[in-house]
Amino acid sequence: MLWEMFNVARDLGRVQDIASILIRYGFGSFVNVLGIGTVLERAGRVLHWQHVEEYVNLDTPQRIRRVLEELGPTFIKLGQILATRVDLFAPHYIAEFEKLQDQVPPIPFEDLLSQIEEDIGGSIDEFFAAVDRQPLAAASIAQVHKALLKDGTPVILKIRRPGLRKIIEADLRLLQRIADVAEVESPEIRRFHPKEIIRQFDQSLRRELDLAAECRNAERVATNLGDNYHVKIPIVYWQLTGERLNVQEYIEGIHGRDVEAVEKAGLNRQLLAERGAKAVMRMIMEDGFYHADPHPGNVFYLPDNELAMIDFGMVGRLTEDRRDQVVSLLYGMINHEPTKVAEILEDWSDNIHTDEQVLTVDIEAFVDQYSSLSLKDLNLTSMMTDLMALLRDHRLILPPDLVLLIKAYITLDGLGRYLDPNFNTLVFAAPYTREIMMERYRPEVIAKKGWRHMVSIADLLTSLPKDLRKLIRASRQGAFQVDINVRHLDYYVGKTDSAISRLTMGIVTAAWIIGSSITMTVKGGPEIFGIPAFGFLGFIFAAMGGVWLLLSMWQSGSRH
Repeated sequence: MLWEMFNVARDLGRVQDIASILIRYGFGSFVNVLGIGTVLERAGRVLHWQHVEEYVNLDTPQRIRRVLEELGPTFIKLGQILATRVDLFAPHYIAEFEKLQDQVPPIPFEDLLSQIEEDIGGSIDEFFAAVDRQPLAAASIAQVHKALLKDGTPVILKIRRPGLRKIIEADLRLLQRIADVAEVESPEIRRFHPKEIIRQFDQSLRRELDLAAECRNAERVATNLGDNYHVKIPIVYWQLTGERLNVQEYIEGIHGRDVEAVEKAGLNRQLLAERGAKAVMRMIMEDGFYHADPHPGNVFYLPDNELAMIDFGMVGRLTEDRRDQVVSLLYGMINHEPTKVAEILEDWSDNIHTDEQVLTVDIEAFVDQYSSLSLKDLNLTSMMTDLMALLRDHRLILPPDLVLLIKAYITLDGLGRYLDPNFNTLVFAAPYTREIMMERYRPEVIAKKGWRHMVSIADLLTSLPKDLRKLIRASRQGAFQVDINVRHLDYYVGKTDSAISRLTMGIVTAAWIIGSSITMTVKGGPEIFGIPAFGFLGFIFAAMGGVWLLLSMWQSGSRH
């Protein structure tokens, strides 16, 4: 309790900042619903808020996006994570979250210099022939500067903003408290698993704070792809790279959004789209480790129709079992097998209250809707959007690793169509998926999996006598325990405890009143203001108990 109070006091300044921004935006659409838009506008003039009239007229998704923007790096990153949750939020929310651009005013290079020299262990002039003081890009976590090594090699310096970790740590503590309260108090929010979302966001953001982790991700992808996929990954200069600074090869190429330059350079746009898709498919389907945000801003086009990928801060991971499930899902959708698709989606979701029969019927209708189209006429983005809408209707929530995968597929499809309007990810993926399915059922692969299962069964059988002996010994000693974990039972126990406390206080208060009334009739003894002292004090305690009861009931009623 003392440690929690210390944390609250430590974060008090940040709490005040967050509260002022939330109040300024009227806490979503409640400003207009409650009719306090005028009051908010007057308060804004007194507190010197700018453009308050604009805040009042924003809809809920716009308000949330603006709040996240003003709350700073942690919340901008949270919004970008929420933009991947196409299984939770409707398209108009996703559209607003996707507007959260990680562009902020740059920090003067002089303010970064001492941190850079501390990280490289010497003067900047000892390691670099030149450093451009003007940044190439500035984001909420880091900013990028171009430089030349002593041998003239062009590189980029990615520098983490000073003092950022302290702010992010405070924000993460607050988000964890908010998620704890929301999951207990709101059944509607509880189904979104806010604690799990914040836990995974916490892990993701902490990894992104470590700029060396991005380089490790890049090298792993480069190793997996090798030289066969015509994709270049920047070289990392590890002698100058650490948690707050990474130094990578500067890649000179055509920016992924400059299609006109691609045409002028005589590059083959269709071939570029196919090579990019093939590389990402390899990362996902075979390696299980992939670039999770392959949008045009993270891609450059090089001579000989090659590509370069940068910014491996956001990567996805898939286990072997999950990759098999993804391949089966794609195979089922491409080959119009709704039962297989329904089975996989049900396995992925933890909603035990789903009506499986209705879900299967809806998925069959979904698959039939697209089965009338030829493969070349299918649109992956539209199909995935409709599938996510179906999942939201049935309150099915996908695991975070799969949500990131679906987002990567949609982004990849967008990149391919940006390069070549006739490019279709599903057409490209169909033979690739069939090849992987055939690979899965090759005799040697089946034998390998069977051998692994046999080894597992053998280990289980070997350890069975020992485990049974422990079990029997524990039961003889009376140490046999069964733990039953009922979800949210603590919530109801707390409510029962609170009700019993109020009932007890009510009985005690009534006893004080009765006892004090009796005491008032007894003559003699000390007095206060001419009233018997014990009776007077009894009524004071009774009044305090009554006030406590009223406040407790009012607070409980306001929460529900």
